[in-house]
Amino acid sequence: MEILSITNLAKNFYLHNPGLEIKSCQNISLTLKTGEFIGIIGLSGAGKSTILKCIYRAYLPIQGEIIYASEAFGRVNLACATEREILYLRRHEIGYVSQFLNIMPRTTAKEHVMNALIDMGIDVSCAESCAKEMLAYFRLPEKLWDIYPATFSGGEQLRLNLAHAMVKKPRLLMLDEPTASLDNKTKVLVRDMLKKLKAKSTSMIGIFHDIEFMEGVCDKVFNISEGTILS
Repeated sequence: MEILSITNLAKNFYLHNPGLEIKSCQNISLTLKTGEFIGIIGLSGAGKSTILKCIYRAYLPIQGEIIYASEAFGRVNLACATEREILYLRRHEIGYVSQFLNIMPRTTAKEHVMNALIDMGIDVSCAESCAKEMLAYFRLPEKLWDIYPATFSGGEQLRLNLAHAMVKKPRLLMLDEPTASLDNKTKVLVRDMLKKLKAKSTSMIGIFHDIEFMEGVCDKVFNISEGTILS
């Protein structure tokens, strides 16, 4: 069963001061099945991250459809869904792992992960227990759990991003270079967690420079530069 279908997706960016139009991803079409993992490869600047941000609706595409099979709303076009629908889906069904930390001010690392579950309606005690388990899994030192993450290293912030997104066990998960600043032992933890999520039918699209490292997780590879799916 298809959980996501993208047809003729395109996104451009406009620089108004010099009057330039920059073309990012163009004519992107792909389908993602339930429990499937598609890895995206391509040249730098080809628009790999733009695809993920259009799905998550951080960007509005200039054309195309992004049809998502939602539990809450049925088939919904993420390219033109309402803000209410998008906010609900982000809280309950769709996760996103960025290379960069985006966190509310005066929120500790543990609270950040807990809030992902509390927003879904999980009670505080259960959210705290699950947050601690996920932070420990990604080897974020316990002494950092009650600290504001602005001073964390890049690797620590990325591990916090991973814990925040994966603790929800989302139906659809986007991953933008989720192992970029991690050591090899932590990369293995990420790969093992992705396998666990796949086993529970989470569908994923991810950008990885080291695509060979994801062997056993990626089912297909999409080459954005050539617009083709590689089995």
